[in-house]
Amino acid sequence: MMISPEGYYEEYLKGKTKEQIMTAIRGLKQEIGRLKNIMESPNYGLEPIIHPSEDTRIYWTREYLERAKLAYSEAGGNYKLSIAEKNAADFDDNLDSINKITFSIGGFFGGYRSYIVDLTDGLKACTKSWEKEEPLLLFDDDNEEPFTKDTFIAALKNLYIGEWHRHYSTKRFGYLVCDGTQWELEFEYNNGNKPVRFDGDNSYPYNFDKFQNLFGIDDSEEDEDE
Repeated sequence: MMISPEGYYEEYLKGKTKEQIMTAIRGLKQEIGRLKNIMESPNYGLEPIIHPSEDTRIYWTREYLERAKLAYSEAGGNYKLSIAEKNAADFDDNLDSINKITFSIGGFFGGYRSYIVDLTDGLKACTKSWEKEEPLLLFDDDNEEPFTKDTFIAALKNLYIGEWHRHYSTKRFGYLVCDGTQWELEFEYNNGNKPVRFDGDNSYPYNFDKFQNLFGIDDSEEDEDE
């Protein structure tokens, strides 16, 4: 069972110097990275997941990190973002300026399917497979209602996509997989910001399933495509 952010503060941060709090901040950031690596491993899910799950622990560790940053400020520290944190913050700052999202996934034998979301004027979506194009209605599972532009952007923000690596590969874990599934994701903007792209080859961000859920994609659908 995870404790609350205030409980974390009371137990681990209260009365600490800013140097001690910074040590805790570094540890929390390392723990988030470690948990992500576990979830992004090709072998993740082959064995029973112990609760609280890595996903739950990432969520709460983020909460502790934000509380630790506040404590650091209260102790007289001036927290400076790392390069990775600056990139993530820049991605979030530009979320409202996204006017098009293109997500493609598939394989050589099963073909590719593209999901295109146009945010220029409200929210419009479609799928493209080979030469076929079909309209797509995107649903917010939490509210059981169709996404609007605002709720879709909010859902994207909750995925911390700005923290993703730009490229995912099994080579990082010492594996070489031929064929299989490849994916690409591109964000285009209306404020002059350069497009931001992510891609992967049989390897995915830790919360990729949640991202696919925004497009109504589930594991069974992906299996059918392969």
